[in-house]
Amino acid sequence: MFYQFKTSSIKWLLLLGVMIFSSANAALPIHKLNPQNGVEAYLIQTKSLPMIDIEISIDAGGRYDPKGKSGLAAMTADLLDRGIILNRQMMSEARLADEIADLGANLSTGASGERALIKLRSLSRIDIRERAIPLLAAVLSNPIYDPKIIEREKQRTMTALREENTKPDVVLAKRFKRAVYGAYPLAESPSSQSIAAIQPSDLKRFYQDFYTKDRIIINLVGDLDIAEANLIAFQLSAELKNKAKNPSPLVKLSVSPLLPSSEREIQVVFDSQQTHIAMGMTGVARDHPDYFPLMVGNYVLGGGGFVSRLMAEVREKRGLAYSVYSYFNFGQDTGIFQAGVQTRNDQAKLSLQVLAETIGQFILNGPDDKELEAAKANLINGYPLRIDSNRKLLENLSAITWNRLPLDTMDTWTNNVALVSREQIQQAFKRHLDMQRMLTVVLGPQQK
Repeated sequence: MFYQFKTSSIKWLLLLGVMIFSSANAALPIHKLNPQNGVEAYLIQTKSLPMIDIEISIDAGGRYDPKGKSGLAAMTADLLDRGIILNRQMMSEARLADEIADLGANLSTGASGERALIKLRSLSRIDIRERAIPLLAAVLSNPIYDPKIIEREKQRTMTALREENTKPDVVLAKRFKRAVYGAYPLAESPSSQSIAAIQPSDLKRFYQDFYTKDRIIINLVGDLDIAEANLIAFQLSAELKNKAKNPSPLVKLSVSPLLPSSEREIQVVFDSQQTHIAMGMTGVARDHPDYFPLMVGNYVLGGGGFVSRLMAEVREKRGLAYSVYSYFNFGQDTGIFQAGVQTRNDQAKLSLQVLAETIGQFILNGPDDKELEAAKANLINGYPLRIDSNRKLLENLSAITWNRLPLDTMDTWTNNVALVSREQIQQAFKRHLDMQRMLTVVLGPQQK
């Protein structure tokens, strides 16, 4: 009787969460803009704050790094705001920073594996916008790439990389990427050698090939009407080339191969007080039909923190580690699945055994009814917290437009979670994960 009461209560809370979310989010549609110059742009209007948040996504991430020059995409993005040409005059990085600070705005640039990002947060007042938007447009369209600044940033980056290589979690992450990605460009992490090989001409060529109108998406959230947003999108992209002549082709990520047991584990000797373990393989893209079963299932497996099955098996029952996790890195390309744990050196073998057995059992059987209902209730009732600010709305908008998802994704997200069944999770995990394809990297002192 207790179990029946608890299950029905969770289902009622689940339904209530869907109803509350639907009524709260109905007034935030995504508008597809038409800036009249062929660039892709989107807007979510919010009137609660006199602010605007702008993100420019460029298909120019690390997956396009040429061989031997890993880190080129990241450096190209990082140096966008280290000096610009504005109104045919050079503006130094110091003066640009001062201008942004005087406006009370915030500007940032960077790159991930898939894309480069330029972000601006500013007041929506017309007098502020009229000064901030030209600065952002110049960062996107007219960076200088001063050789002296390039050399300075190369030295800073190489110093940071040497320090990173003393940290076991960083070394593990790099080795795990190399194992899972294989021949895919993201398998190679930036190194002192690859950064040293980058020349000013490489940065300028990469910028010319990838920073074009056909490779950018402009996302806007805030106190703007559609006409104002269209004008901003036009201004930001007006000076970009329409298309590059010979952009580098994208190498597709291959599915992890079947491997004999002797080739599934990689030992990395590292003088550390604890053993770090990472296990995983390739996953699926964000727009895959199995996204929701995989996402909800992983919440049960290792993504739900203290309520996850991995936490129960590794920490609660056996006390082998303080934390253990699993996640899918869903992206525009295939993405990866990764699980991991950090444990005492003398418990490494047992921790790995429990990690592998728990994941293997979940692939075979999926969650039970109680775990599934609790996971869906937590995800649905927590979803409003994921969209309760302009910045979070921008993150969601960016993920939707980048991954080519339906524009009503935020409206239907909780309903899609509620519809996930045990059978769907079982089938999805069996389709996409396989312990015979799973690679494991164990980093720690050499075992006696």
